[in-house]
Amino acid sequence: MKIWVDADACPVVIKNILFKAADRVKVELILVANQVIKMPRSKYIKMLQVSAGFDEADNEIVSKVEKGDLVITADIPLAAEVIGKGGLALNPRGELYSEDTIKEKLNMRDFMDTLRSGGIETGGPKPLNQKNRNEFANQLDKLLTKLI
Repeated sequence: MKIWVDADACPVVIKNILFKAADRVKVELILVANQVIKMPRSKYIKMLQVSAGFDEADNEIVSKVEKGDLVITADIPLAAEVIGKGGLALNPRGELYSEDTIKEKLNMRDFMDTLRSGGIETGGPKPLNQKNRNEFANQLDKLLTKLI
């Protein structure tokens, strides 16, 4: 099992939780981004830099993820592809995407995109708060305990 991180958009506080978890449970953590990401020295943490461009990191993750791997992403289409390959997808707010929920999430994302393209201001996600961080850390611990 590996943990893949859609690292360009992943909040620093979430990456720090992941760094500690990777070292604690000795699992490979791969940050995928189109820029260099600051990370601690660890034999369990690696960086995979991809070229700049739309969905380059997502495409790299999808091409390498295997059944049972965990992907950290807020990108719903990426989460859907990961689930389709037998992987797990967890967003930085602690929500574990599943086959049951991902279709609804994709439909809502597409609906909101349609509204935005029609000129309607929909706003963005709320800032990450302490409750979100705790939910992420708790869900990550549950998953790692079950998978390792």
